[in-house]
Amino acid sequence: MTRSATTQPENGPPTTHPEIEFTATQPESEFPATDLFGFADRLSEAERAKLHALDALLDEQVRPYLAEWWERAECPVHVRGELARLRLEDDPDLLRGDGTLNPQYVGFRHFMLARCDLSVATLYGGQVGMFRTVVREGGSPEQRAQLDPLIVSFELTGCFALTEPDHGSDVARGLETVATRHGDTWRINGHKRWIGNAAVSDVIVVVAKDSSDGAAKAFMVPREAPGVAISDVGSKLSLRMVRNADIRLTDVEVDESARLQRIDSFADIAAILAHLRPVVAWNAAGMQAGAYEAALRYATHRHQFGRPIAGYQLIQDKLARMLGNATASLAMAARLSDLRSQGRGGDAHSALTKAWTSDRLRETVALAREICGGEGIRVGNDVARYFADAEAVYTFEGTREINHLIVGRAATGLSAFTR
Repeated sequence: MTRSATTQPENGPPTTHPEIEFTATQPESEFPATDLFGFADRLSEAERAKLHALDALLDEQVRPYLAEWWERAECPVHVRGELARLRLEDDPDLLRGDGTLNPQYVGFRHFMLARCDLSVATLYGGQVGMFRTVVREGGSPEQRAQLDPLIVSFELTGCFALTEPDHGSDVARGLETVATRHGDTWRINGHKRWIGNAAVSDVIVVVAKDSSDGAAKAFMVPREAPGVAISDVGSKLSLRMVRNADIRLTDVEVDESARLQRIDSFADIAAILAHLRPVVAWNAAGMQAGAYEAALRYATHRHQFGRPIAGYQLIQDKLARMLGNATASLAMAARLSDLRSQGRGGDAHSALTKAWTSDRLRETVALAREICGGEGIRVGNDVARYFADAEAVYTFEGTREINHLIVGRAATGLSAFTR
């Protein structure tokens, strides 16, 4: 679709020339205009309807209160129940013949949540993404059958505790939390840090080193079990609504039945985490869409020198760069999900996608902040939240440098990691 635009050259009469008008493949009432290349076209009618219902709920019960929650660093725990009632995970109309969800639908669900707010996306995704995946992939058939319905309905909430005060990127080699078996009981001692949602979860999946053989194992520890002490990591600039916890475990006892039976090594942990890597890219794409839309709204309504600033060349240049970043990030996220579902996407695919989309996210939110000027640092403008939260995405699941070394190793066949 084209339209004519008239410009006034420095010398001579006005010149009329065609301009391309971008139109989203899907109606804007269903999907954001940032899906210019129609990746949502592959979704079924039921999947689109569910995402539309999700966006409507976010519009009504989340977006109006985000600035207040963010400023107070308040975790909106009640939102989990509202989202659970939408049946985003287990609606029969969404399930395929094998009982699984379309990876593209799962991705767009993360996209829509992050487009609204990363903390809300983490509050929900930590449950149905991280916690559910760890139990489904690491638990025995009996554990999965018993726990999965409770997890999906949020009757049982949980989180995953892997990182420690002295071990983040090197936790595979430096795991210090120890579990010692005494008959059918395990005694756990250790210290975990930066554990998201721990203070608002019923159980904590704790990764600990078996004192007998040094192998990594995972245990479902009740949050209120004797010997569990949880404190907040303190004020944060990023992901302010997420309760990141410092957890001390002192002679915490759990039964053998609380151990996830299919996790017997760190390789098992790594395989489970690999299922979750596309989520970071979908979140980065969704946040860029949200930042772009917020900046576009501001630029359309903000008038300077008698016209909307959206009509100025430098503003349009920034908007175009943002839209390009968001679109390319969405493309990488969608393709990575396809590859992972086909068993083809390896560590290099995930590393490149995470590094590149989080880099573009940083650039996009900075451009949004520039467009909004001083308003871009005011929480109520929305752009400030995206700007701050981008730093969390840039940091977790591996820094850019670490991910680039993974890609470089795959590209050259030579490892540049410290030996």
